[in-house]
Amino acid sequence: MYLIVTYDVGEKRVARVLKVCRKYLNWVQNSVLEGEITIAKFEKLKLELERSIDKSEDSVRIYILKNKSFFDLKTLGNEKGTVDIIY
Repeated sequence: MYLIVTYDVGEKRVARVLKVCRKYLNWVQNSVLEGEITIAKFEKLKLELERSIDKSEDSVRIYILKNKSFFDLKTLGNEKGTVDIIY
């Protein structure tokens, strides 16, 4: 499956949430990560995020797609966090 994760968390928890997400996904923009992930790793990611946020203050949105081919991406301006593929 392919995920897009966005988050809006308290300043004290930003670094922790980013660190958790980067274990599983690619950073593409401030507070936005995306990438292919297995169901097992997705469950681990959710569990780690639940432990890292304050549910009364923070918000994490997870968009789940069957795979990357189900959407088109258009970037305007500076593309941040690009992933270079080396063959």
